Amino acid sequence: MAFNKVVISGINTSELTVLKESEKMELLREIRRTGSKEAKDKLIKGNLRLVLSVIQRFTGRGEDVDDLFQIGVIGLIKAINNFDLTKEVRFSTYCVPMITGELRRYLRDCSQIKVSRSLRDLAYKAIQAKERLMLKNQCEPTIEQIAAEIGEERADVVIALESISDPISLYEPVFSDSDDTMYIMDQIGDKNDVESWMDELSIRDAIKQLGERERNILYLRFLKGRTQVEVANEIGISQAQVSRLEKGAISRIKNSV
Repeated sequence: MAFNKVVISGINTSELTVLKESEKMELLREIRRTGSKEAKDKLIKGNLRLVLSVIQRFTGRGEDVDDLFQIGVIGLIKAINNFDLTKEVRFSTYCVPMITGELRRYLRDCSQIKVSRSLRDLAYKAIQAKERLMLKNQCEPTIEQIAAEIGEERADVVIALESISDPISLYEPVFSDSDDTMYIMDQIGDKNDVESWMDELSIRDAIKQLGERERNILYLRFLKGRTQVEVANEIGISQAQVSRLEKGAISRIKNSV
């Protein structure tokens, strides 16, 4: 979607200005010093392109772009209100996760997927702790820091946050260069070799105890998709022998795991 040539919430995005970091900091100092509404409005307008860039991650889910834009602006205003000038951090660096968090909170509240009350409460507790830590340290906290802040186990925090996270399409673009677009599914690897297969199944040690011929049979059967007859022809034994060796190898692996 070409946000730079459309009107969103009554705003012609092609006319939006972009402030330099030094200009942002000067406006923030003026807001803190005088509470100037004019300075705040100028700072908001000077960061609307940043809001647009963030909401692009959340489009394509049936949500109205105007609604997403307005929610993103709320996140921007929160960032302006909470930014600590004494910390050595760029305003945009602090701003992006604040806008993102506001959008995710909005989408979670509107989601039709039901999550248990206890998980939702823990997730919101963790999100609030994350925002407190961001305000305090001016950087994104780790899961361990969030868990310590609210006195919960790391695993419980991870489960709670994942339970309310939005699913991502495998066809969501992560990079685009002219006509060459990279999607999430392009970054998912599947190495078709014996070692990665053994690692994935967590049975490396059990398979290492097998003979070379047994390992080769399992490799050809389950990774290469060969039939027992094809395996028999390839390694020079009968189909009955392949069947016997295959069953024996699988039985030994099960007993070892």
